[in-house]
Amino acid sequence: MWSRQRGGLKPLRCGVEQLRCRRREREAALRKARREQQLVSKRLLRDEALEEAEEGCVAMIFGEAEIQQFLRLAQRGTEEKEREGALVSLRRGLQCPETQQTFIRLEGSIRTLVGLLTSNQALLQLEAARCLHELSHSEQSAVVEACLPATSYLLTYLSGHSSDFIELCLYTLGNLIVESEAVRRQLLPQGIVPALAACIQSPHLTVLEALGYALSQLLQAKEAPEKIIPSVLGSTLPQHMLQLLQPGPKLNLGVAVEFAWCLHYIICSQVNNALLITQGALSTLGLLLLDLAGAVQRTEDAGLELLACPVLRCLSNLLTEAAAEAVGGQLQLRDERVVAALFILLQFLLQKQPSLLPEGLWLLNNLTANSPSFCTSLLSLDLIEPLLHLLSVSNVVLTVLCNVAEKGPAYCQRLWPGPLLSSLLDTLAFSDTEVVGQSLELLQLLFLYQPGAAQAFLQQSGLQALQRHEEVAQLQDRVHALQQTALHG
Repeated sequence: MWSRQRGGLKPLRCGVEQLRCRRREREAALRKARREQQLVSKRLLRDEALEEAEEGCVAMIFGEAEIQQFLRLAQRGTEEKEREGALVSLRRGLQCPETQQTFIRLEGSIRTLVGLLTSNQALLQLEAARCLHELSHSEQSAVVEACLPATSYLLTYLSGHSSDFIELCLYTLGNLIVESEAVRRQLLPQGIVPALAACIQSPHLTVLEALGYALSQLLQAKEAPEKIIPSVLGSTLPQHMLQLLQPGPKLNLGVAVEFAWCLHYIICSQVNNALLITQGALSTLGLLLLDLAGAVQRTEDAGLELLACPVLRCLSNLLTEAAAEAVGGQLQLRDERVVAALFILLQFLLQKQPSLLPEGLWLLNNLTANSPSFCTSLLSLDLIEPLLHLLSVSNVVLTVLCNVAEKGPAYCQRLWPGPLLSSLLDTLAFSDTEVVGQSLELLQLLFLYQPGAAQAFLQQSGLQALQRHEEVAQLQDRVHALQQTALHG
């Protein structure tokens, strides 16, 4: 690996560019895996007042005769209260999977429910929609498919005046969209994207949160990159989403979480991230990062990590785009503010949600990969030691340190020795070959740009006779063997 020449150690293999390329290949593979991790889920919306009023009412398994009786009363009851009560009883029953299965097998049941949904009586409409919502939450695909005739009407009602009804329709559509390709095939040509774009201008936070959920479900469809995301990017949705993510007194945590995930799925599709960047996505997310860092210092709100995760992912992925360099890649903010904010969030996540720490470290990696100024901020703020404390959480810490070291002698001089020497000695004893390999890459950069580092390392390792060629040769063999093990494992 090393040869003695003119009193110095000279690398024979793996130049800086090769090391950088190898790290970027590893990072690309990891980014692909993170893009493919989705959060497909279903939501169940139930009115708290109704839940309290119905406390003690146990959901029951109904047979065909009972379901038919409820539907008959709902259609032809002599009083509106009687008709509404029949639908309430049916809704309670539909909370049981067994009743759901019986309901969809019953001929004309969905048709009757859709008829009540489209009636001119608001209370019956609302209860019918609640019945459909219970069905949409089912884990049985047959139950979800049975709701298909109702989806067009649910879409139409998004332009209504009742915020409660719109919210219910959005959650129901969100549940159905994620489960059924048939539902998506029906709704796309009927204009679900323009309908959602109209909803995003609602003044009601509950509607906006429900909209974010429905949109995030739609954006996770397997056909989204080809058939859905281009339409979303061509609408007014992205601009409004970014407005809803602007920090300030009007920022609502629930709404922001939903739309941050929407933005994440759009960015992961890589359909047209340059457009998002030109619309100010980097600047908005950067400001939101600063706002989050301030918020975690002021409050113990456990919900902040729910927003931190998609924000960190969005920024990380956008910074890998070529278009990010075109706008400076600096988030249009002072470097030190961004780095300081990120470390505040890392400390918060370490205490509240350690599983999210790798997300913050990936952002730090992408910030330092091509930016000497961000590397300078890391050093000037004395953040190397706090960074090393996170080494047990993720080996991305070593990648970040390589980013700093590869910037040249001035950076290596500030890295070494400090606390880095003992940490590297520890990592070389790890059983994880990837960690050992990255540690050796970092050492190679340090030895290249900081000749004194090699001597300090050898002395610390207990090799006292550096001048003797035989012992230097033995060290070369050891380091080379470790690297080959790490690289070819």
